Amino acid sequence: MSNNPIGIFDSGIGGLTVLDAINRKLPLESLIYLADQRNCPYGNRSEKEILQLTHKCVEELLKRGCKLIVIACNTATAVAIDFLRKTYKNVLFVGLEPAVKPAALASSKKQIGVLATQNTLKGNHYLQTAAKYQDTVTINAVAGNGLVELIEAGKTDSDELKSLLKKYLEDLSYNNIDYLVLGCTHYPFMIKRLKLLCGPKIKIIDSSEAVANQCFNLLKINQLISKNKSITLIKYLTTAKNKRLYNFLKTIEPLVNKTQIIELYI
Repeated sequence: MSNNPIGIFDSGIGGLTVLDAINRKLPLESLIYLADQRNCPYGNRSEKEILQLTHKCVEELLKRGCKLIVIACNTATAVAIDFLRKTYKNVLFVGLEPAVKPAALASSKKQIGVLATQNTLKGNHYLQTAAKYQDTVTINAVAGNGLVELIEAGKTDSDELKSLLKKYLEDLSYNNIDYLVLGCTHYPFMIKRLKLLCGPKIKIIDSSEAVANQCFNLLKINQLISKNKSITLIKYLTTAKNKRLYNFLKTIEPLVNKTQIIELYI
């Protein structure tokens, strides 16, 4: 079981930022990445739809023997993580939530910004964390509607994306904050653009490193860390009928020695 893969699931390419962090933290682990690109984005879908889609993807990863499943999607975590843990009591899950805690504790201005999807900001995990620190810092939160679609289309340098980001940063009163929390795994693909717009005084953080650390801790506690020192494999799965995932992966450096891309119709 220790040599079984870790499963990583997202609605699209966003979870690749989490996959990269996990691969750096656990270099001997084989990984299966599932992108539900046919149904991306999840941010504005109903709770019922997100539960159904997430359930299908988790079933696919379990069929492939995954020893731990990372819900590398803030929206899916917000809506479905409690349901998944109740449904699959013997499965190890790691979810995502915006990194409000570290930002709140580190902020000297006592004002932070959160850019996330609509469903993430409505989810219990975010609301509970925000409530815990609302007496410590002022949290300005904005839903980044339309950003995921542009990132999935490879338009991270487009004028359209720049215009949207400017609007959302103004809505966040970004001149008053010193930390910007990215509450969607797609958003780190805009990091260069965000840094140019925000300037050096605002620190931008996401949850990928924390997720990688949690994966390590869970595997260690359950004695499931891989002992396989041969070449590890990252297998990419997509529900899309086109080559969006393949074309995107071609634009970045290979994350491992060997990759395989499979199209799914689930």
